[in-house]
Amino acid sequence: MGYLLLAGAIAAEVAATTAMKYSEGFSRLLPSLVTALGYLLSFALLAQTLKTVSVGTAYAIWAGVGTAAIATIGIAFMGEGLTATKAAGIALIIVGVVVLNLGGAH
Repeated sequence: MGYLLLAGAIAAEVAATTAMKYSEGFSRLLPSLVTALGYLLSFALLAQTLKTVSVGTAYAIWAGVGTAAIATIGIAFMGEGLTATKAAGIALIIVGVVVLNLGGAH
């Protein structure tokens, strides 16, 4: 159940960060509300996750997967370029989360 809550926390954080891009500096109401509510939901779900998943593992997955997802969304939908450096960074984030989990950080 902890990892399901963590997936929800990641989804809420990614939605909030994406909405922040469209809030135009919090000058547009709807994207600004989505940003605030998304982060509130994300932290609430992350807090529930920490009841069953270790803080190091949960935070590494939350931050790493969220960062990789936002970078991918930027490339796929917001016209951001994909450089070799950016691709390597995304790959290293994913590898880091996998290694942390395989290393018994639970």
